[in-house]
Amino acid sequence: MDPLAFRSAARSFLAAELDRLRADFPGLPFTDPVLRRAFEDRVCRGGWSGLNWPKEAGGQALPIDLIAIFLEECARAGIPKGINLIGHGILAPTLLLHGSPEQKARFLPGILANTEIWCQGYSEPDAGSDLAALRTRAERDGDHYVVTGQKIWTSYAHLADWCFLLARTDPAAARHKGISFFLVDMKSPGITVRPIRQMDGQEEFNEVFFNRVRVPVDLRVGEENAGWAIAMAAASYERATYFIPRLVQMEQELADLVAVSREMIRDGRRVCDDPLVRDAFARLFVDVQALKLHARTMLAAAARHEQPGPEGSFIKLLWSESHQRLLDLALTVIGPEVLLGPHEPSAIRHRHWQRDHLWSRAETILAGTSEIQRNVVGERALGLPR
Repeated sequence: MDPLAFRSAARSFLAAELDRLRADFPGLPFTDPVLRRAFEDRVCRGGWSGLNWPKEAGGQALPIDLIAIFLEECARAGIPKGINLIGHGILAPTLLLHGSPEQKARFLPGILANTEIWCQGYSEPDAGSDLAALRTRAERDGDHYVVTGQKIWTSYAHLADWCFLLARTDPAAARHKGISFFLVDMKSPGITVRPIRQMDGQEEFNEVFFNRVRVPVDLRVGEENAGWAIAMAAASYERATYFIPRLVQMEQELADLVAVSREMIRDGRRVCDDPLVRDAFARLFVDVQALKLHARTMLAAAARHEQPGPEGSFIKLLWSESHQRLLDLALTVIGPEVLLGPHEPSAIRHRHWQRDHLWSRAETILAGTSEIQRNVVGERALGLPR
């Protein structure tokens, strides 16, 4: 398929659907989960899901460079963030590679059509970023496993129909052994979900408690005690394209903030003429260019079907910390007016600067903390001792 024609088709589809969305949900912010789910449903109904899935699974088998184009256009259009990102981006490729024929037949259609929402049960209160320290256990009982434990920071668990989780099936095994990968119906007796209110006012994250939840054996993915390898493979699936929309967004935010600094007058001069502000902009511009180059390198490697290396940790580290610096600078540049919401007539550039600043505090924690990423870069890229 011609990339230019594909980009044009994606751009036209997204623009038309966004217009319909605004008409159908007047005044509802793009952060609202109802609106986000509605738009994600429309994307799937329009045939824009499963783009890189094999055709026998209902996908289109498109190359990764076209996937990158679609993600770029989504970011440029400012579409609402989907609710089922984990199902589409992590679980589906995991099932395509590791799932049984019955599991693929049962779950892939629901992900493709967006009729079943998924959450991910990895993090635990006592494990932190050390996933191998998880304590949730799954004990075999005939043709079921009995799952007991707690997960935390589980995105969209309060909206999810299903959860894929890791649980320890052999407590005597080494840390990275004895862990299995399960698919769990969120309507199962014994599951309690408690939303966690964030400082930006949203409730995307949850605590999830499993009290002797019975999970059929045929909902274990892969062999018993082989869950760690499956989870690590799952984590690598979205790395090649994970940062594309985030870099597009960051580049747009930086351009908007530069424009704001030219409009803002403080102490009789434009904010953009402050040498410290100009230095901060220069550093952020360099960061964005470096991130774009690294993202292209990762995309090219993925197109060659190469295994991901430690460069994913480097780009995650640089992106999360530079994005926090950008939003810190936004508060400095705009000052008290940042408290105005994007719908206020006098709001600057109609962005959620304050909300995004609060949310960015999580970016150095989610998907592996900065400390963990530095360890990976130091040990695997630089060859430093543990």
